[in-house]
Amino acid sequence: MLTFEQQLTGLIQQSFKALNFDEKFGKVVISNRPELCQFQCNAAMPLAKIAKKAPIEIAKEIIANIPENDIIGSIEAVMPGFININLTTEFLASQTQNLVNDKRQGLAKTKNPKKSIIDYCGANIAKSMHVGHLRATIIGESIKRISKFIGDDALGDIHLGDWGTQMGMVITAVKEQQPELPYFDESFEGEYPKQAPFTIKDLGVMYPDISGRSKEDEGLKEECRKATVELQSGRKGYRALWQHIVDVTMVELKADLADLNVDFDLWLGEASSDAFVPATVEQVKASGVSRVSDGATIVDVTPQGKHEVTPLMLLKSDGAVVYATTDLATIKERVDEFKAQEIVYVVDGRQSLHFYQVFDVAKRSGIATDTNMIHAGFGTVNGKDGKPFKTRSGGILKLRDLINMGKQAAFDKMVEAGRGDVFNEEEMKEIAQKVGVSAIKFADLMNHRSANYIFDIEKFVQFEGKTGPYLLYTDVRIHSMLAKASEAGLKAGTIIPATTDSEINLMLTLDKFKTAISKAYDDKAPNVICDHAFALTQAYARFYNDCHILNEKDSAKQASWLALSTIVAKQLELIFELLGLQVPDKM
Repeated sequence: MLTFEQQLTGLIQQSFKALNFDEKFGKVVISNRPELCQFQCNAAMPLAKIAKKAPIEIAKEIIANIPENDIIGSIEAVMPGFININLTTEFLASQTQNLVNDKRQGLAKTKNPKKSIIDYCGANIAKSMHVGHLRATIIGESIKRISKFIGDDALGDIHLGDWGTQMGMVITAVKEQQPELPYFDESFEGEYPKQAPFTIKDLGVMYPDISGRSKEDEGLKEECRKATVELQSGRKGYRALWQHIVDVTMVELKADLADLNVDFDLWLGEASSDAFVPATVEQVKASGVSRVSDGATIVDVTPQGKHEVTPLMLLKSDGAVVYATTDLATIKERVDEFKAQEIVYVVDGRQSLHFYQVFDVAKRSGIATDTNMIHAGFGTVNGKDGKPFKTRSGGILKLRDLINMGKQAAFDKMVEAGRGDVFNEEEMKEIAQKVGVSAIKFADLMNHRSANYIFDIEKFVQFEGKTGPYLLYTDVRIHSMLAKASEAGLKAGTIIPATTDSEINLMLTLDKFKTAISKAYDDKAPNVICDHAFALTQAYARFYNDCHILNEKDSAKQASWLALSTIVAKQLELIFELLGLQVPDKM
């Protein structure tokens, strides 16, 4: 279903064709002066120079040549040459009626779907997720959902950090504490234990400890490096221990992700792409783009405009690979194995130079010649002091603690509002879980991903203003009203031409869903959908205030308003699904 602007543009372009004007100028846009008109066309101004006529005269000619239609209710040319347009209320009602049973709310799937991989979260094995993973996880999840809704064959890939130096460190730490374990006996031929010799809590202590000590102790540092090399070379005991580390970490990781309403199609990591490293290095060398410098293999990178870019290191002088090598191997895996036509990296914006280097080399070496690679960078989550958000003691806040903070704040807010008199404690906790997490997620997603923002949980859980709870409450309130209507024997019916400005504004706002989703998809920017959701809730609030649905005496109006309310709820719930927000049945 075309947007109102697109349908009006089609009519204007028919007039342009009759007048032999270039149709590219005939675009209709939403009016920036809604008190004057709903839509406008500003084509007369640029055409005036070409046709050598006054803009107002051209505007009048355009209007005179628009074919008969049942779309335009009023149209006029105003100085110096603007064309102001309003829709008929009949057309507006009939178009809105089409949304009643439309699960896609008027937005057709793309005619050119592509295979895409969304790389987000990037959690590390052997570590708990922390506040630094928040934005990558929830922005990436929303981008994936939007991509799938548009019609792409999109796969979300967590891209675990499961193959780096931290693995060698943990193995060494376990060996220090339990050297008698069979994993460290190279002559061991039996089956390794199925139960891990540590918990995630143990890992949370071991890793920071050995990481800190290895920075001061060169011997220990070398031992950790050696363990990493032996793991990556296939030592059986170390591979078995590595699997334990992965399994133990994944239990907590999946619990955190489930609370965030996040899931992945691919649970792969650096270990998966390790097999592609040799072929990647060979391909880069064979392409002729690399050179040797002081024993290291590097690739010169295409300048960014007038600015030179640091060469990408492919291999160290001792032949060791680096992060860039692994990232190139991952791209090769995604292109060769998954046939990815687009890869979106939802990674901290401060990594922009790294991704510029990697994408440039991937293109020029032939690893991903025809694959569109995008770095959807994001800003930082800051405390009220404007600095990166930390615990009160100055440490990095765990994601689990952040989630619990949201739940508790939502619970406290409900108690403050007297909801404890309505719901029992179990119900309160269940509602607070969804409201608290949705509050955190919406507060993040409503900002453009490139922007930094202040984490203020008390502000996030407010039930008024541009917040997640306010949006959720609007949906819950609509369903409560519809339930009361049903109990009274009232049903939604055909949407009739509007009799109030708030009805008209609500119908116009509902149509903007299609544009919002398309723009969010093109820009990889979920905040566009958040803006639309807030605008929709505001439009509905004005409508609900003006149109007393349950007390209306005119049955046709009442049935129409019930249908409008049903559409708003459906559209909000579709938006919540795309943003990854969960809605409680009651609040």
